[in-house]
Amino acid sequence: MERFILDLSIILVGAALLSFLAVLLKQPIIIAYIGCGLLAGPSCLGLIKQPGFIESISHIGVALLLFLAGLCLHPQKLAKLFQKAAIVTAANCVSSFCIAFIFAYIFRFGFLDSLCIALALMFSSTILAVKLLPTTTLHQQRMGAVCIGVLILEDLLAVLVLAFIRCLNSPQGALAGFSVLVLRLLLFVGVLLVFEQFILTKVMLKMDHLHEALLVLGLAWCFGIASISNRMGLFYETGAFFAGVALARHPISLFISERLKPIRDFFLVLFFFALGAKLDLMVMKTILLPALALAGIFILVKPWFFKKFFIITGEQPHFAKEAGIRLGQLSEFSLLIAVLAFSLSHITARASQFIQLVTISTFVASSYIVVLKYPTPIGTSEKLRRD
Repeated sequence: MERFILDLSIILVGAALLSFLAVLLKQPIIIAYIGCGLLAGPSCLGLIKQPGFIESISHIGVALLLFLAGLCLHPQKLAKLFQKAAIVTAANCVSSFCIAFIFAYIFRFGFLDSLCIALALMFSSTILAVKLLPTTTLHQQRMGAVCIGVLILEDLLAVLVLAFIRCLNSPQGALAGFSVLVLRLLLFVGVLLVFEQFILTKVMLKMDHLHEALLVLGLAWCFGIASISNRMGLFYETGAFFAGVALARHPISLFISERLKPIRDFFLVLFFFALGAKLDLMVMKTILLPALALAGIFILVKPWFFKKFFIITGEQPHFAKEAGIRLGQLSEFSLLIAVLAFSLSHITARASQFIQLVTISTFVASSYIVVLKYPTPIGTSEKLRRD
C-alpha cells in the first residue's frame, strides 16, 4: 500500500507539472499524461515500481469513458445521427483505413499488423475535438452539432472494432465469431432497454431527491452491466457503453454524466500515464520516421477528405473546411485498440508502438492548427479565445 501511494503521488505531481506546461504550449492535456508516463516509466527514469497494478485500475477510466459516451446517446438521437452523419463518417473511415493499410503494408508490417493499424487509425478524437470547441455555444451552433454527430458515430464503430479485435482468436474464425457476438449484443441491448424502462426507471424515480444515492446507482449500473457483459463474452467496454445508451433515455442521465466526469478524468490520467509508461524508446526509434510520415499524411489528407464529404452532403465550403480541420486528428480509441490488440498478441510491439506514435503526433499537430486558426477555450488571442 505504501508503495502504491508513493507511485500515485509521483503520477499526480508529474501529471500536474506537465499539464501546466501543456497549457502554456496550447497542447491537449492527454499529451502531458502520456509524457509523464514515458518519463517516469521503465524506458526513462524508472520511478514507478508497480506499473502493472496502475494499468489494471486505470481501465476503470476506460469503462467510465464509454459509459459517459453512451449516456449522451438517446436511442432516438442515434437514429437521427445515422441519417445526417452516416455518409461522411463511413466515407472518412473507409478512406483512412485504405491509407493506413497501404502505408503499413509498404513499410513491411505483416498483414494482421497492417489490418489492426488500419482499423485503429480510422477515427477522430472525441476528447480533443470537444475540448477545443467553445463549450458555451457547443449545443447552439451547427459546428458543434455536426462534429459531435460524426464523433458519436465513430465512437459506435470504434466499439465494434474493439469487439472485432477480441474475436480475432475465436476458434470458429474472426467473422463467424464476430457475427455471433453481434447477435448476442443485439439481444443483450434489447434486454437492457426493457430492464431500464420497467425496473431501473422506477427505482431511480424513488431516489431522484437523493443525489449521492443516484450517483452510486449510476456507478453500480455501469460496472454491474459491464461485468455481466464480460461474462457473456461481450467484454467490459461494450457493456459499459450500452449501459450508458440504455440509461440515456432517462432525464437523470445528464446529472449522472456531469457528476461522473471528474471520476472518469482521474482514472483516465492513470490510463494515459500507463500508456506512456509502456512506450519503448528502443522500439520507437525504429519506427519514428514512418510514424511521423503517416501522421503528416493524416494531418494533410484527413481534413481535406472531411471537407469534400461535407460539401457533398450539402454544407458550405468554409463550414466544411473548419469541420474537417477540427476532426483532422486520430482518436483516443486508436490508443485503446493498439493496447488491446497487443495484449491479446494479435499484433507485434512494433505495430502497437507505431499506432500510438502516429496518434500522439496527430494530437500535437492538430491541436496547434485548431488553436491558431479557430475559436477555442485556449485561443492564442482574445479574438480566438472563447469558452
